[in-house]
Amino acid sequence: MARNSADIVYSRLAETPIVPLFFNADQTIAQNVLKACYDGGIRVFEFTNRGEAAPAIFAKLIDFCEKECPDLVLGIGTIYDAKQATEFIEMGADFMLQPFTTASVGEVCAKHNIPWMPGTMTLTEIRNAEILGAKYVKIFPGNVVGPAFVKAIQGPMPKTKIMVTGGVEPNRESLKTWFGAGAAAVGMGSQLFPADLIQKQDYTSISNTIANLIKTYHEL
Repeated sequence: MARNSADIVYSRLAETPIVPLFFNADQTIAQNVLKACYDGGIRVFEFTNRGEAAPAIFAKLIDFCEKECPDLVLGIGTIYDAKQATEFIEMGADFMLQPFTTASVGEVCAKHNIPWMPGTMTLTEIRNAEILGAKYVKIFPGNVVGPAFVKAIQGPMPKTKIMVTGGVEPNRESLKTWFGAGAAAVGMGSQLFPADLIQKQDYTSISNTIANLIKTYHEL
């Protein structure tokens, strides 16, 4: 079961609302990237469920966190159905994200008191996700709808907490734009982890980028 309570997940997300999204089929790379993010100050991390190796890697990352990253909240992304949701919850997932909204996944998460952040793209989808129990909704892809859309949502839905993924860049201007538009959190994937840094095993640069982003967020 989950290493952290739902309250801790939401608290950590509110404190540092920058969430790295990462997958690699190499266990060592996955652990090194996770640790680099942790060393840079990240306390909420999404491992993305892509490929047959993902469940086995995730299970080992849970054990790795116990020893090396005790304060990290580790969740799983790209969950398709209730069966997958149940399997990852049993492994110890602290939270769950989807690129879309599947009611049965929401039901499984509610049963186990696991934070669920489903993907949405319209106001109707956002509201339906909230009715199903989502306290945060994911806007995906952010680069398609744009910051103006997120800002517009604040009018009719001022209490909605939005996590934007897709289109968020690891720099001050991008963070200022999205958080200024009203995003409660942002997720960043490949741009945080350039292939050349992974190939060179330059995890210090990843930690430094993360630390600068967190500093930038607090300055904003």
